[in-house]
Amino acid sequence: MGEEVRRATTIICRCNDITLDDVVSAIRAGVDDFEVLRKYLRIGFGPCQGRSCLLVAARIFARLTNRRVEEVLSEYRVRSPIVPVPARVLLAGGEQ
Repeated sequence: MGEEVRRATTIICRCNDITLDDVVSAIRAGVDDFEVLRKYLRIGFGPCQGRSCLLVAARIFARLTNRRVEEVLSEYRVRSPIVPVPARVLLAGGEQ
């Protein structure tokens, strides 16, 4: 399998169907801030809230921008809810 095909078919964010090629293309097009990349591609905005894709995307970003993963994630903050909460729980006032 060629490099281009592999990049186009490797899924980074399953919730929003973001591929490795999407991430690499955005970085090569000039996105040089991880938070901008996240918002541009909507990485971590799906139902899993970045649990499966955030670290993978950060590692790719760090490698392609010659940064450390810790540096890339230093400005990222997990915001509530940390665990997804069903809407029915919120509507019931916290009671199920």
